[in-house]
Amino acid sequence: MPSKVREIVFSEPSGRTHAFVMFAGSLVMLSIFIYYDILRGVPDISSLVMAVGFALSGLAESLPTERRQIAGGLRVAAILLLTGLLSLTIFAPELIFGPQ
Repeated sequence: MPSKVREIVFSEPSGRTHAFVMFAGSLVMLSIFIYYDILRGVPDISSLVMAVGFALSGLAESLPTERRQIAGGLRVAAILLLTGLLSLTIFAPELIFGPQ
């Protein structure tokens, strides 16, 4: 029986609707980064990392159906990036939020 993770991660891209949602989320996170970091002067790298993760996932979903391996690689990269952000938030919050 094949692995459920392999079946989901390396499946065919979902299409334009999922890609649009992911790109929209990426734009929202990028606008949050621009507002807080550039306009307010409050460093917040987490929203930029999330924007890149969402953009990678949106790119994976927008590929043609025959590009399953590339889409899977982009999904894995997005998962690793966002998991790294989560682990840094838990184990080293001063790197993400700055000194308190």
